[in-house]
Formats: sequence, structure tokens, C-alpha cells
Amino acid sequence: MAGDAAESNTGFGSYIGLLKSPGALVLSGSGLIGRFPASMRAVSCVLLVAAVAGSLRTAGTIAGTMVIAQSLAWPFIGRLADRLGQRPVLLAGGVLNALATTALGVAIVLHAPLWVLLPAALGAGCTVVPVGSFVRARWATLATPDRLRTAYAVESIIDEIIFIAGPLLVVAVVTGIHPASGLIACIALTTLGSGALALHRRSEPKSGPAQGIRSARAIGVSGIRVLVVTYLGMGLFLGAVDITIIAFAREHRITELTGLLMALTAVSSLLSGLWFGAVNWRVGRDRLFLVAISLLGLGAVPLALAGPTLVMAAAAFVSGLVVSPTWITGSALVQQLVPAGSLSEGFAWLSSIAALGSALGIAIGGQLADRGGHHLAGWLAVGGGVFALCAAVAGRATLRAAAGRESGSAAPASELSKQA
Repeated sequence: MAGDAAESNTGFGSYIGLLKSPGALVLSGSGLIGRFPASMRAVSCVLLVAAVAGSLRTAGTIAGTMVIAQSLAWPFIGRLADRLGQRPVLLAGGVLNALATTALGVAIVLHAPLWVLLPAALGAGCTVVPVGSFVRARWATLATPDRLRTAYAVESIIDEIIFIAGPLLVVAVVTGIHPASGLIACIALTTLGSGALALHRRSEPKSGPAQGIRSARAIGVSGIRVLVVTYLGMGLFLGAVDITIIAFAREHRITELTGLLMALTAVSSLLSGLWFGAVNWRVGRDRLFLVAISLLGLGAVPLALAGPTLVMAAAAFVSGLVVSPTWITGSALVQQLVPAGSLSEGFAWLSSIAALGSALGIAIGGQLADRGGHHLAGWLAVGGGVFALCAAVAGRATLRAAAGRESGSAAPASELSKQA
């Protein structure tokens, strides 16, 4: 039996061993449902506004407002969950987001003016609960330390599946049923997933002040600040990669292949995450993170140089290879860096800053692509990777100290005293 247990924690059998553990399959499944709308909200909003008002500019403004509001709210929602517990935040957030998203959809359908649509988009965005961050925090409670690597790999794989399938689902329901069907699907999935996750009491992290310190905050830990700056560069990389592919398809008049090229990036990230999570690494997590970050910008160089379509397809695949390993090792570092009572906030900070960095990469990359073609946007992706590497190298000592602690240990009191 001991040999079977050891085998289930190595290779691809580690995934089977993890999902067979009590409560794991329910946690992963409810998390999948609850965060599926993460890849659907902006696309649903754009398609609905475009169908009703016919303005892509207005559609982009509304969707962008919603995404930015969502990203800014996530650390505060995570902080609230650490203090009050995830369950009440999930239940209240699911109801509030359903109401706010409904209000936004009604306002769009009724041709409301922009000054009405923008506050509605803000409301819909700031009520989105960071389900992915909550699930990662729950794995730290549910999984044993030797299975956490695999658990975070599962979450990374699920993220890629969501961002491949989500937009396809939206397009299918919008074109096949009604322009508002995308937002309705988001409401249904958010409500169902949030409710299911809230009812999964086995995995809920303990709430309340961590280690008896009244104001302990994840962002007060210096290692988390290092990761936040690093993930800003990673988000910039991700946004620039997307806009590079979009600009390339436009320049080569193959816009019908845009989705396929972008899917290649997600598929390569999925496959690398599957492999990375199956390997029983003997290297410290800080070193793994540094290696992954150092390869991030390098993976974007082929994008900046790509010419023919087949070369771009290969470049798109290469650019995604290090994304999942970076997320997996970054998640492991968060679990070691922050106190057990601040995990929701810690993971929410990474999701938030990566989303904001991605929006920045899309905005700047779009400007560069319009002026100098997809090559310039590709070099922006390289720059995002280099920025992330510089941040990680600058904070290497802090991350190395985190990796030296045992999983689940609290950050030292000296760190918790440095509250932001």
C-alpha cells in the first residue's frame, strides 16, 4: 500500500491520486464551473453591445471597464474572505453579481446612454468573486504538501481549458440563441459554481486574523510584493502575445485563423502544465520559478520574428510553453509566503495584477501594432518577460527564504509587521 501511495504522487498517476482524495473532485469541478465565466464575460459584453448598438468602440469601453473594476476589486474581496470566511463571500458575491450583470444586460438591451452603462459595468465587474484564487487557497487546506504541486497544475490546466472553450461557448450561444445569451450563461454558471463551492465545507480555509495579528495582510509580506511586480510583467507578456497574434492575422488577411493561432498558445500551456505537474521536482520552488520566468520572454522572440503563417503557428505554440509552469511555481510560492489566514488575498493579488498587466499589454501592443506591425507588439511581449525576470532576480533572496520554509507555515512576524 505504501508503494501505491508513493506511485500516486509521481508521474501522471499523481493526478489520479489527487482527484481520488476525499473532496478533491468536487472542489475541482465546482471551481471549474464557477470560473468558466472568467473567459466569457468580456466577450459576451462585446458581442451584446455590438449586436444592439453596432459600436465596437462602445463595446470595448464597457468590457474594459468591467475587467478593470473586477481586477481592482479582487484583492479586497480576497481580504474579506480571509476575515469572514469564503462561504459568505461566495454566496453574497454570487447574488450581487447576478443582479449587477442582469442590470448591465438590461441597460445594454434598452440602449441606455454611456453614462448609465459605465456604472453598470463597474457594478458587474467589482462584484465578481475571484473563484480561481479561492480554489487555490482551498487546495492548501485540502491537499497534502506532497500533492500541492499537482493540485496547482490541475488548476493551471483548468484555466487553459476555460480560456479555450469559454469564448467558443459564448459565440455558439450568442449566434444560435440570442445576443444576450452569453451574459445569461455567465450569470447561471457564476451562481451555480459559487453556490457549489460555498457548500464544500471540507476545503474551506480557516478565516479570521492570522497568527493572532489583527491586521495581517498578504500584501504586507515582501515576497508577495516581489511576485506582484513579477506578475505585472507576466500579464504584460500575455496581453502582448494576444495582440501580436491578432495583428499578424489582420496583416496577413487570415482573421479566420485568429482563434486557432491563439488556441495553440493555450494548448501548449496546457500540455506543459500537465507535464510539469507530473514531475517530482527536486529543485527548490524559487529556482523553478526563476527558470520559468527567464524562459518567458525568450519564448516570445519567435513571435516578434515570425513571417509565414506556419512559422507564426509554431511561434504561438512556443510562446505558451512556460506559462503554466510559471503559474504553478508562483502559486506554490504564495502558499509558502503568506500566513494560512491570508491565502485568499494572496492568490487574488496575483490574479488581479496579471489581469491588469494583460490589459496594459493589449492597450500598448495595439498602439505599437498599428504603428509598426505585429513585430513591435511581439517585442513588447519579450519586454514583458524581461521585466518579469528582472523583478524576480531583484527579489530572489526573498523568494529563496520563502522556499526554505515548510509548506503551510506562516510568514515570520518580522514580515507581518510590515503592513501595507
